[in-house]
Amino acid sequence: MDKAGTGNVSEEAVARPAPPCAMVIFGAGGDLTKRKLFPALYNLAKRKSLPEDFAVIGVSREQFSTDDFRQRTTQEMGMYATGEVEQASLNDFAKRLYYTPGDFKDPELYKKLGELLGQAEREQKSQGNCIFYLATSPAFFPIVVQQLGAAGLTQEQNGKWKRVVIEKPFGHDLDSAVSLNREIGKVLREDQVYRIDHYLGKETVQNILAFRFANGIFEPIWNRRYVDHVQVTVAEELGVELRGDYYDRAGAMRDMVPNHIFQLITLTAMEPPISFDAQAVHDEQTKVLRAIQPLNPERVLDHAVRGQYGEGMMEGKRVAGYRTEPNVDPASTTETFVALALNIDNWRWAGVPFYLRTGKRLPVRSTEIVIRFRRPPFVLFRKTEVEKIPPNELVIGIQPNEGISLRFEAKVPGPVVRLGAVNMDFEYSDYFGTTPSTGYETLLYDCMMGDPTLFQRADMVEAAWTVVQPILDLWKALPPRDFPNYAAGTWGPEQATELLRREGREWHDPATMPAKLKAPVDTQAAAKAAQPAKS
Repeated sequence: MDKAGTGNVSEEAVARPAPPCAMVIFGAGGDLTKRKLFPALYNLAKRKSLPEDFAVIGVSREQFSTDDFRQRTTQEMGMYATGEVEQASLNDFAKRLYYTPGDFKDPELYKKLGELLGQAEREQKSQGNCIFYLATSPAFFPIVVQQLGAAGLTQEQNGKWKRVVIEKPFGHDLDSAVSLNREIGKVLREDQVYRIDHYLGKETVQNILAFRFANGIFEPIWNRRYVDHVQVTVAEELGVELRGDYYDRAGAMRDMVPNHIFQLITLTAMEPPISFDAQAVHDEQTKVLRAIQPLNPERVLDHAVRGQYGEGMMEGKRVAGYRTEPNVDPASTTETFVALALNIDNWRWAGVPFYLRTGKRLPVRSTEIVIRFRRPPFVLFRKTEVEKIPPNELVIGIQPNEGISLRFEAKVPGPVVRLGAVNMDFEYSDYFGTTPSTGYETLLYDCMMGDPTLFQRADMVEAAWTVVQPILDLWKALPPRDFPNYAAGTWGPEQATELLRREGREWHDPATMPAKLKAPVDTQAAAKAAQPAKS
């Protein structure tokens, strides 16, 4: 996370090029590499943030040569690039690519990799610095790290650094997360490990800290005295698509809650760090995770909701239920929806519920954080037409569009005292423009710069699983009997609504967000549709 600049300036104006290095991608033949990593690296190169002395070495099981790898990458970049591809810059990028096939378990692969790193250092002047990116199945994480260590490829000498990037999931449960951290710790120091969560590459997620701590009007009311509750929604319209094999073993809880959602909660709830140093920020995030009260079995039953989608209607089309998706068990008890009510037991947030929900085949694609404030006293309005005062609400939209909306009450013009809700809306693209992005650019750049602020530390991972584990244990002991229990295209099972309703609250509906903060629309069509209303 570049901290070098302030004010209304572009990223290009403050981001200096990263130092010379090589990047080894294990799993270079997979979707993540061609859809996200290579387009992100290309974007960094176009922005002059990628070092000129840079090389990429692909490692995968596919048997092709470096020339084949360069040709394949050039073709795929045309399909997956986030912006216009300039042939000259693409050709220059392709010259930095190398490839070696092999079995991740085979020590001979790592001997060849060491030789190829030497070649890249001579030809591309990478100076011995290296990032090893594990874009593989989680089963290979400890294997690759152990083999890298045995081959001496992670040793840091003469000022040359070595870093390992690990994609989520970081374990399957608490025990596996602890075991993974222990195995990695036998080879690497903690400051060499970068556990990546692409959600933290989104500008609005990073802006939560700036929004809270750079604006004097919000932080004084960011506490239990003024906040009634907090909601985090991560909703997806899509089903499991072609990920059925993975998803049926993971489920919504493991896939989303200990990583994406808890990261959003920690940034929202943390105390001000003493600085933006990575360790200071991580310390405060970890304190939040440790303060979340784990649910005992009785509380799991009424504070945790799970669901699985059946067939339903979306955008006028009938879609299949989860159990009929490819590579899914026809009798699957895997949850595709989770809603939780959690409490953070510290001085700032005691008594303030944190509600979270995530699921597939929901009505809209939306990720948002909602801060709902306490209602003011009604006494002043007793003899007016006002029947109730809706609470003020701050909504931080993370996707599909990034922005912030503040809802408050204003008097409706006229002789009678009536209140109407109004919104103050901010969207990033209106003020700062848009930059083609995959969400990985900032994270890859930060790794090259040695800034782990937006990555997860080992104790953060284990603290998150500590909260989730009691829920997973009870759900395993008591399989659901009512699956599927929500139709595709709806907001999950009724129990999720009841989770808030019994406390006199309700979920914020992302569909009610101001039009500018919803999914992008056809602006010309919208303009034509608006014309009759003006006449």
